[in-house]
Amino acid sequence: MSATKWEVVIGLETHTQLKTQSKIFSGSSVAFGAPPNAQANAVDIALPGMLPVLNREAVVCAIKLGLAVGGKIAPRSIFARKNYFYPDLPKGYQISQFETPVVSGGGLSIKVSEGTHRAGAGNTAIEKFINLTRAHLEEDAGKSLHEDFHGKTGIDLNRAGIPLLEIVSEPDMRSSNEAVAYAKALHALVQWIGICDGNMQEGSFRCDANVSVRPLGQKEFGTRREIKNLNSFRFMQQAIDFEVQWQINEIEEGRAIQQATVLFNSDTGETRAMRSKEDAHDYRYFPDPDLLPLEITPAWIAKVKASLPELPGAMKARFESDYGLSAYDAATLSASREMADYFEETLTAAGRENAKLCANWVMGEVAGRLNKDGMEMTAGHTVPLAPTLLAGIIRRITDNTLSNKMAREVFDALWVGEGKDADAVIAARGLTQVTDSGAIESVIDQVLAANAKSVEEFRAGKDKAFNALVGQVMKATKGKADPQQVNDLLRKKLEA
Repeated sequence: MSATKWEVVIGLETHTQLKTQSKIFSGSSVAFGAPPNAQANAVDIALPGMLPVLNREAVVCAIKLGLAVGGKIAPRSIFARKNYFYPDLPKGYQISQFETPVVSGGGLSIKVSEGTHRAGAGNTAIEKFINLTRAHLEEDAGKSLHEDFHGKTGIDLNRAGIPLLEIVSEPDMRSSNEAVAYAKALHALVQWIGICDGNMQEGSFRCDANVSVRPLGQKEFGTRREIKNLNSFRFMQQAIDFEVQWQINEIEEGRAIQQATVLFNSDTGETRAMRSKEDAHDYRYFPDPDLLPLEITPAWIAKVKASLPELPGAMKARFESDYGLSAYDAATLSASREMADYFEETLTAAGRENAKLCANWVMGEVAGRLNKDGMEMTAGHTVPLAPTLLAGIIRRITDNTLSNKMAREVFDALWVGEGKDADAVIAARGLTQVTDSGAIESVIDQVLAANAKSVEEFRAGKDKAFNALVGQVMKATKGKADPQQVNDLLRKKLEA
């Protein structure tokens, strides 16, 4: 085994399907699941004389992304023809942007473990900034179908012309963990600002990973290979890890890495070469004569900026400053727009003085139950328990009507639709917490009289005996006594 220590270098190209009603250069629908070729019109199939017309909403999406990542939005950009032949590309070229993209620069912050890219380093979570090179508008190609045809290939042009924003990072990532963290951060952001539905199974968010290795300390990059069409974070990690080890093994065996495009086989966990990697000059880019330059005015940018929601970083800071939440709680709650909205709606109904309790229940009981039921708090999915109902439970905890145990029982009932609100469930099940100190003391006296041995053990210094006595009191009150009052009164009597 070579003593050389290797550094991994990764850059990602992400094809983000934009959330528009029609294609980028035609009026065809972009709805998923239509029969093959049902959503391909004369422009999409490249009939002679058909001219493209740019979709304004696709441009708005690009501006939103540029603003969200702190990039520069070009006042004037141009569309180019990227020439190559493939059966699912009727025109023989793809309309894209080359020399002048709509967005350049900017970046995203990610959190990663310090030891993810170098053996022997620590595991402290650190923040890292991933720079973006550019983001450009382009159309998707069609799709070749092989499975349903024996010895033949079918062509479905429904995806031809689907609006994409290709977001290209700098080669700033040094491990598969960093690549996945960046991809997840970008995936969350494009959903947050409403430009992509993020559905990776339907192809709305696909990543290509450019991977190379070099000896630690070397400035020059190694030869890269591009892993195409990674549509899950798990597969991305597996593909990059395999590719990295493969490249290291090749170099250590004395073989040179050849620039190539590769595919990942999720069944075998391996990458395999598909074709030699093309460079930009291979595509013979030139300005598309059918499309005017795209001009974006400062007034247009200002209008789009006004429509943007509060961004995750700003929301996290506000949760910390306004609600007194910890950095961890604020980051967790602002990880998705849906969770942030759910938390704030709960807080509005429960009172902002209960911010920490609301945060605990949203991150704990709500998130845990969603996970148990195989559900997600994402756009288009309704959480069974409305925020106002959760707030009702929280109010009854804070006024000592419910213990935490009782509150969880009410939560479970409301989750499955039993009862119209917390008060109705409390009344139906007789769950009101006992807070009358006289009544609790009476029960404690009975428990002490019936458990003389435990009393002796406690006074002999055995703390477990105290917990046993608490359990007996709670059992005698059917769990309705205020646990804190039970602890305080019981200890007072035992130590008298």
